Amino acid sequence: MEALVYTGPEKVEVQQVALPVPCDTKVKVRMLLCGICGTDIGIYSGKHPRAKAPLILGHEFVGRVEECPEHSRFVPGDRVVAYPLLSCGDCHPCRHGTPHVCANLRLIGIDRDGGLTDHLWLDDEVLFRVPEALPDQIAALVEPLAVVVRTLHQARFTLGQTAVVMGAGPIGLLTAVVLRHAGASRILVSDIDSSRLELCRRMGFDAVDASNESLQQRVLQVSGGDGVDVVFECSGVASSALEMTALARVGGTLCLTATHKTPAPVSLIDVNFKELTLVGSRVYTLAEFASAVELAESLADTLAPVITQVVPLSGSASIFDMIADPAIHTVKLLVDCQS
Repeated sequence: MEALVYTGPEKVEVQQVALPVPCDTKVKVRMLLCGICGTDIGIYSGKHPRAKAPLILGHEFVGRVEECPEHSRFVPGDRVVAYPLLSCGDCHPCRHGTPHVCANLRLIGIDRDGGLTDHLWLDDEVLFRVPEALPDQIAALVEPLAVVVRTLHQARFTLGQTAVVMGAGPIGLLTAVVLRHAGASRILVSDIDSSRLELCRRMGFDAVDASNESLQQRVLQVSGGDGVDVVFECSGVASSALEMTALARVGGTLCLTATHKTPAPVSLIDVNFKELTLVGSRVYTLAEFASAVELAESLADTLAPVITQVVPLSGSASIFDMIADPAIHTVKLLVDCQS
């Protein structure tokens, strides 16, 4: 079968690989679409500490069931998405009900072969049925949408609050969409990429070009000098980590949605003097993943503009060059595993 294989730093190839060994205790799923995210970019760059070549990439996928074990919850023909987290079951988080932050957490597509291929055999319990009315492309957004469900839970976001989303990449845009759905009274989305900012505006968001305008001054202007209730840091950029404390009101919340790969400066005096709550957010629980399936169905039309390119698997060796090319204006790229 065909697969997109990471073969070493800045090297991926579309290869013919062996079919997975049949397993009568697992569900055989034919891949339909698979999304590319920042983690995949990190693997491609050779900077991910766990991903080892050769590796079939992909953990944001939707597929169709072809074979099922006896007593499965599924039948052939069902469309499914997969919770890709692999927890050890033995560490302190696993023993105390938070296996999504397992001390030995592993993921499909990072620590074992993923969904950028024809077929996978997957455990019944990690699969979620996709409503038939939900388009394949939107179903492929369930995994990043689950990240957003988690970050709103971590921030304890409530109806009517104001928010800043720093970064208009896929996660930032999805965060803004879900905030609006959750009843945010005001949302500012900042970035320095003109094409992403234009997409923000087309989606109805108040976009701030942080390369030409002071985000802090804009926030103070629209909030009457108070700052916003919640800041979602979705860029992963050190300058944003430094600025975020200035954007929140006294008693506000800062939620680290993005993963900062290296230590970044933070104004801790702001955390003290403004009594800010600084909270991290990592992946999602099983229940939050299930919620993301329902949310995708509710928001299907609103989510569609986030998908900017769909590339056939046969031509997917060039996707990381596409993402790096500023002329192509990539936000969320999907790979069609059946073309």
